[in-house]
Amino acid sequence: MSVNLYITKDYENDTTIRPQQNKPNQTQFQNLTPMEREEKKPPGKLLKKQFYFFLSQNRLMLHYIARTRIIKNLLRLQEELVNQTYKPLPLKTFILRDPKTRKISKSAFRDRIIHHALVKVIEPIFDKTFIYDSCANRKGKGNLSALTRFNKFMRKISGNGKIAKNRFNDSNFVYGFCLKADIKHYFHEVNHEILLEIIKRKIRDGKVLLLIRKILSNSEIGGGQPEIDSFIKGMPLGNLTSQFFANVYLNELDKFVKHKLRAGYYIRYVDDFVILHPSKSQLEIWMMEINKFLRGRLKIELHAQKSRVIAISKGIDFVGFRNFYHFKLLRKRNIRNMLLKIDRYRNQQLSKEKILEIFQGWNAYAKWANSYKLRRKAVRAIYKAF
Repeated sequence: MSVNLYITKDYENDTTIRPQQNKPNQTQFQNLTPMEREEKKPPGKLLKKQFYFFLSQNRLMLHYIARTRIIKNLLRLQEELVNQTYKPLPLKTFILRDPKTRKISKSAFRDRIIHHALVKVIEPIFDKTFIYDSCANRKGKGNLSALTRFNKFMRKISGNGKIAKNRFNDSNFVYGFCLKADIKHYFHEVNHEILLEIIKRKIRDGKVLLLIRKILSNSEIGGGQPEIDSFIKGMPLGNLTSQFFANVYLNELDKFVKHKLRAGYYIRYVDDFVILHPSKSQLEIWMMEINKFLRGRLKIELHAQKSRVIAISKGIDFVGFRNFYHFKLLRKRNIRNMLLKIDRYRNQQLSKEKILEIFQGWNAYAKWANSYKLRRKAVRAIYKAF
């Protein structure tokens, strides 16, 4: 017999939880509030006391129910995988503008469990084939690792900061050039058949390959309508598998640059990469050869407007910073976004807790640049609005 619980309305005395068998429409969470909605609610501290008392009395029961449901769902997923009846649910898609407009596709929670399980098994197989300077979505790597390597390469190709002649007498005017490149619409252009061909070199289990094909083919959005070419190319932004497969796919480019072109100072972060060299003409030749390789082998291409050879003295925009020889600056749009959020807080569009949370994350990122005065200015603007 199920017993519903309710909290007595005698707020002057100790609140107790008592069995009530003739109120079938009640749920446990509704029982945490008074029985009659029109009555005045008790003070917040008393409600909190009632809530924690309820949890203390029912902690084991709630834990057992939750654990039972989790195990039941996991066993169902396991059965679907063994019987090869697993089918991903349609993706939920939303638009993110910060600052670029991106379409993010979110998988259902049950599908994300499958993604993590798959990557956990196959990642060690592929990770040891990646080059050292592939810095995105890997354990022990990241944008700060890429930044450290970039600074090291910049010192090497410039002869430890050998200054070129310049009328400004600028110590950042060092020798050397950088090929800064970006792949055009990378995640939307990844060819499934080419990716599966690369994966088959290391994975030969038919069930695993079928699971990967199902994940890649799952491009349905909320309405259930597949996108054009969704079963031929493209990976949704937002999935762990997409981040991993992005590294697997471009590992072919990494090997071409390192082993065929023999470019020593090469770093890649997802679909952005840089090559540093003392010669501008050599980098221009490499850029043409790389574009030819991408078009022929991987069916993708460099972004014409975002791929060019730049003098190091002008500063290189890479992994979120404008990198000069003697210092680093934040991107202007990053500074602008933070100032806009402070303005929103000043206009009471953000809470105090939210703006402090945003600032802590931004400050941890900004401190890697030469930004002491800027961070101090942001702190003053926030506390002035308190």
